[in-house]
Amino acid sequence: MPSKHQVSLLALAGLAAAAPSKLRKREALPDYAITYAPLSYLYSGESWFPSDVTVHLANVKPEVDYVAIGANNSVTLDTLDSYASDVYLTASDGPIYDPLDGTPAWLSSDYGIPDSDGLSAAPGLIIAAEKNSTTTDVFYFYFYSYNYGGKVLDINFDDHVGDWEHVMIRFVDKKPYAIYCSEHSAGSAYYWDILDFSGDRPLTYIAYGGHANYVTSGTHDYTVALGLISDTTDAGYLWDMTLNYRGYWYDVDSEEFSVASGAGKGATEEADESADWLAWLGYWGDEQYPDSLIDDLETGQYCIDDECRYSSGPTGPADKNLGRSTMCQKDDCTIFDNIDDLTKQS
Repeated sequence: MPSKHQVSLLALAGLAAAAPSKLRKREALPDYAITYAPLSYLYSGESWFPSDVTVHLANVKPEVDYVAIGANNSVTLDTLDSYASDVYLTASDGPIYDPLDGTPAWLSSDYGIPDSDGLSAAPGLIIAAEKNSTTTDVFYFYFYSYNYGGKVLDINFDDHVGDWEHVMIRFVDKKPYAIYCSEHSAGSAYYWDILDFSGDRPLTYIAYGGHANYVTSGTHDYTVALGLISDTTDAGYLWDMTLNYRGYWYDVDSEEFSVASGAGKGATEEADESADWLAWLGYWGDEQYPDSLIDDLETGQYCIDDECRYSSGPTGPADKNLGRSTMCQKDDCTIFDNIDDLTKQS
């Protein structure tokens, strides 16, 4: 008799070839997307908290090749998708100095610190993507206005404006099958039944500064610089995204987004918004400062072997392979059956 994992794999066998069913506009998210949503813990010593995308946009200007563009050099959710994919949302404050000393308030996003119930004033994003008649992936996107890259041999690298991370849960026949946690440019996937839970909800942990996601607390090696840098997590600030979020559907066939309605402040903001902004493929932060500004006192920029103090901002949810057939963001993927195995994947 096949195991539970084998049965689930049989259900997924036609995932890549099957055409997804058409999604009704403004259809509510499935109940299971909320019932089994992760409970996430920010690090107890975190300094860069969850951010509202609308607050972020109010503090940036669209630039191409370091030159501001657009009407009034401003951008909103309503206008975001009108910009090309080579646009960078650049901090209006100018060059960022030391992120540990004098960071503008909107970048640290203290307003997003969750309260004792896990409610953050910064709405998260929940995006459901139906893959076939049996399988739906639900993405839980976390956004921060700043990423602190950490230090290698006491030298700070990879700070940037804007930070998108996500957790994805794959549901087969409305039941959770496995979970994927993004970890910077990599990630790890796990079978559902080996996770730690609070009730029906899996526990995940968000690393200090860089906001990678893990299914255990503690120290996690980071796959750069020969293991000289690591991520740190603990059960610090509980963040329950289901209390405040924007909800969406993603149609894998058309690659279009539609509003599914959210909760809390996210629902209030979303009521007057379209979902078009999610399709934008540009960058949510500054473009990496050019070589001409390296060692410039104004920016504090430096680079060593192509690794720089300040790097370019990230792309958003549309660039995170929402139509994936494997569990991981990129093609090759192993689903671990041991929660202690934190080997990084693509």
